[in-house]
Amino acid sequence: MADKVGNGMRRYVGVIHKENDSDFGLSFPDFPGVITAGRTMAEVRRLAEMALAFHVEGLIEDDGSVPEPTPLEHVVAEGDVLGTVRVRLKLQSS
Repeated sequence: MADKVGNGMRRYVGVIHKENDSDFGLSFPDFPGVITAGRTMAEVRRLAEMALAFHVEGLIEDDGSVPEPTPLEHVVAEGDVLGTVRVRLKLQSS
């Protein structure tokens, strides 16, 4: 599956974390510091799309530089990783 899918759409890898007695957490290797959490997998995925879109909007406003998606097979996950998902992002044309 390609990380760039046309029409300004990209897919970024989100790494899902889960510890005992915690919500699901999700972080983005391509965007250090962008994290979110939710009680269910569906909620964390929905919130991840919102967090990623908000962060990228700020990047574009600041300097227009948005990193290319790292291919899933190149993402190294450590620790309490439950799995990965691809989170879609629609980039607006300038």
